[in-house]
Amino acid sequence: MASVKKKLAEFSLEAHDLYLNQSVPYLDEPPDPLQFYRDWIGPNKPCIIRNAFRHWPALSRWTAQYLREKVGSKVISVAVTPDGYADAVSGDRFVMPEERQMSFSSVLDILEGKVQRSGVFYVQKQSSNLLQELPELTDDLETHVPWMSSALGKFPDAVNFWLGEKNAITSMHKDHYENLYCVISGEKHFILLPPSDRPFIPYGQYQPAVYRQKDDGEFEVVDQSHSDKVPWIPLDPLDPDLDRFPQYRQARPLRCSVKAGEMLFLPSLWFHHVQQSHGCIAVNFWYDMEYDIKYNYFQLLEALCEDEEST
Repeated sequence: MASVKKKLAEFSLEAHDLYLNQSVPYLDEPPDPLQFYRDWIGPNKPCIIRNAFRHWPALSRWTAQYLREKVGSKVISVAVTPDGYADAVSGDRFVMPEERQMSFSSVLDILEGKVQRSGVFYVQKQSSNLLQELPELTDDLETHVPWMSSALGKFPDAVNFWLGEKNAITSMHKDHYENLYCVISGEKHFILLPPSDRPFIPYGQYQPAVYRQKDDGEFEVVDQSHSDKVPWIPLDPLDPDLDRFPQYRQARPLRCSVKAGEMLFLPSLWFHHVQQSHGCIAVNFWYDMEYDIKYNYFQLLEALCEDEEST
């Protein structure tokens, strides 16, 4: 089995040598669909695109005052956690946030410090929450990215709205989507690792649970006892425990900041960890990936890594 472990490490290092960039490149304008497919989607490489949605009214309109007037009374789903970590490993549990129904204005009150609440609040429901919960805002942007829809020959599966506190953190994970992440205000900070770094990224199986805030303001962890265990990454790339996960030393994470008016292309199956500035607003588009030979190869890599982790 030592030879398998060695070959997995060589596989990752060869990917970095052959085609992966040492930093996330920038494009200065929206790309031609065919060129974008050839240069970025096909090779499964991230990039940041400037000037890709400068025509969206949202860039200038989406102030706190405008959002209060437009959608302030709308009730939306908000994730609430004690420490900002939603959908993350805590001890021996995979803990999900408390999902709270709140008016948009009450979220803004918390973000602006007008109201004090214990816990960290993050509008992060996904499941196309922009279209489902905030359709009034769709006049301020496009509900798909025309050149991306043309490149892939399909429309996005989901259009998501994100708004939260600085302490709201997205733990490291991967998605089966080609992801276009557009920052409207503030900035997002990403740590990215390619699928080929999977041999260095630890996984475990965890009992799922949810946070629940008690009457005294303290949070408790409530097991979802009838649910299957969840595979998740216990490592925190901001402070990796290299004694516990020595293999992560060989990973080569890319770090990038996406500022207002910029769009990150985050390819399918890339591992990512996300932080943000306080009150950052973003919209992202999830286009379903092609379940082709590339996906097939990754499933083989995943299976080999799981075999190594279980030995």
